[in-house]
Amino acid sequence: MTADATPALVEDRQTAAGPRVRERSAYPRYLAGKVAGAAVSLLAVLVTSFFLFRLIPGDPVKTMTGGRQVSAEQLAAYREEFGLDLPLWRQFTDYSGKALTGDFGTSYQFRAPVVDKITEALPNTLLLTGTAFVLYTALGIFLGTRSAWRRGGLGDRVNTGLALTLYSIPSFWLGLLLIIVLSVGIGPLPGLFPTGGMESGGEEGFAYVLDVAHHLVLPVVTLVAVEYGQTLLVTRSALLDEMGSDYLTTARAKGLRDDLVRRRHAVPNALLPTVTLIFINLGRTVAGVILVETVFSWPGLGGLFYQALSVPDLPLVQGLFFVFAAAVILMNTLADLVYPLLDPRVAR
Repeated sequence: MTADATPALVEDRQTAAGPRVRERSAYPRYLAGKVAGAAVSLLAVLVTSFFLFRLIPGDPVKTMTGGRQVSAEQLAAYREEFGLDLPLWRQFTDYSGKALTGDFGTSYQFRAPVVDKITEALPNTLLLTGTAFVLYTALGIFLGTRSAWRRGGLGDRVNTGLALTLYSIPSFWLGLLLIIVLSVGIGPLPGLFPTGGMESGGEEGFAYVLDVAHHLVLPVVTLVAVEYGQTLLVTRSALLDEMGSDYLTTARAKGLRDDLVRRRHAVPNALLPTVTLIFINLGRTVAGVILVETVFSWPGLGGLFYQALSVPDLPLVQGLFFVFAAAVILMNTLADLVYPLLDPRVAR
């Protein structure tokens, strides 16, 4: 190797290594920006959760008395007990300081720490929404892939039309319809499922698991029917964008079967929009589905939020709202952090 060739070789190596070095240095900046954005969003939610629900009409103290005759002194004592007699700015600073440590105060109606009520209802919500999430995500991706690969066919038209129809139906209306048809029964058709709740009571062991599963059927069917269409349509659209790509033509030219071309090449490259939707829906599993849980009397976070709004139970409403929003923000941030692993160009 000559002396004149050595500098050129070194330069070529530096040029070849340059993009990799830039990619490695770009990801930490990308990561820091996303985490900082999530932190700002959480602070904004903290502020919003305090002021938003104070616009709800009604006096929490009078609601808690249940319409009983209560003297002004007793009402004042209640307001002092819950800190409602303090100036608004003082209430906000107290709430913010405690919330940053995970303390959302004490529920007005349950007289228990808000964190305890959330922890108590969270597993029930995750059971319902988590089961539905797995089912409608798998169903949406499967049917969306099939519809896109055979676009214009009978199956594509039926799947797309049914998905659009169900996606446009309000979940509470569909839930009520299922209760009328499958719980109450119509004519000779008997009621097959419970009208609401999570358990019948008195069951233990495997019988208890079957009882909970029996109560789970209708709310899960409601959520899957309404939600799978969104995943189907996003997956179908993303895959259609990939259908005319050159790399698919090359894969077919190599003799690969059509199923392998779809499964190994087209679908993985079309999943980025679907991944976004999956993480958003994953965040919503913590938030629960307020209307569905209310219709089916499911003892989860959604039903608890509805109860808290009726008072209004400000500490409980604020705590639940923050948890709901934080779950979505954190899942969106996690999705942003996963994108560069799927497509390194995102972090450049």
